[in-house]
Amino acid sequence: MSKFLIDRLSSLEEYVPGEQPQDKKYIKLNTNESPYPPSEAVLEIINSDEASRLNLYPDPACRELTQAFANLYGVSPETVVFGNGSDEILSFIFQAFCDKNRPAVFPDISYGFYPVFADLYGVPYEEIPLTEDFKVDYHDYLNKKATIIIANPNAPTGIFMPLPEIEEILKSNPNNLVVIDEAYIDFGGESAVNLLPKYDNLIVVGTYSKSRSMAGARLGFAITSKEIAADLNKIRFSTNPYNINRLTLLAGKCAVDDDLYYKENCCKIIEDREYLTEELIKRGFKVLPSKANFIFASSPKISGKDYYLALKERGILVRYFDKERLYPFVRITVGTHGECSKLIEATDDLGKE
Repeated sequence: MSKFLIDRLSSLEEYVPGEQPQDKKYIKLNTNESPYPPSEAVLEIINSDEASRLNLYPDPACRELTQAFANLYGVSPETVVFGNGSDEILSFIFQAFCDKNRPAVFPDISYGFYPVFADLYGVPYEEIPLTEDFKVDYHDYLNKKATIIIANPNAPTGIFMPLPEIEEILKSNPNNLVVIDEAYIDFGGESAVNLLPKYDNLIVVGTYSKSRSMAGARLGFAITSKEIAADLNKIRFSTNPYNINRLTLLAGKCAVDDDLYYKENCCKIIEDREYLTEELIKRGFKVLPSKANFIFASSPKISGKDYYLALKERGILVRYFDKERLYPFVRITVGTHGECSKLIEATDDLGKE
């Protein structure tokens, strides 16, 4: 680091993204991307003459996308905020609603960006351990004097918290925000958007990176109350008002219009998630119950790190987390049926060695 970096950031441990090696072609089952391309309409708009207008700023209000999105979700446009990926939305939330008087609370095993944002903005935080079976226990989040952030389904476990439990958290924290990060909700969970009419302390965060096949376009969103949305937009317009580029705005609108295409892809991913789970269980693996586009699996015969490395040698990438409680596990993104079958074949090959 340079001598100019301020002291508060000198010990910051940055978020580590999933590896993107370039040494050869891999089957990528490590970063929870969709195995399916964007819809034809999205591809057409990106390849259209609109690219020639990149000399012009995008609409900072995201009006066309916001209206279409609001219609799809049955909410008011004034309750929707868009970000450059859901990571930017989460960054806005930490800036707007967390400080030394209102710390953050989140699970100890969850999305790795939560503690990074807390450290980046100097926010005190509490990490609450998952239960022995890797669940988020809603009782741990009742009556907390803090901003509560929960990924649902959780990552990297894939376990879903039922809405009645989220509602108990909301009811017991009327004067504190509850943020439900739903990056993986479209793969079998029930969205907390349904609770928004009842609770003014709820923010639901989502992304186009997973179910909508647009990880490379960087588009995330929050749905909340009009007042909280205005707070988030205050941060957005004070930092990066043109945060969504022209092509992503257009692609996002097309993705909303092609919602059926993405729902069909989600159904295929759910089917292959069950296939992959069943096949690994047959081979002695423990697989946590997942409502995401990935599974979290461990084997009594091989450590998580050794399994990850052995698969990598065979051209298949999965995610290994170097954290003590997670040593036995790898997180496996659900790819196409063919990709999942190749992972099973590679696993069988390992068993013969």
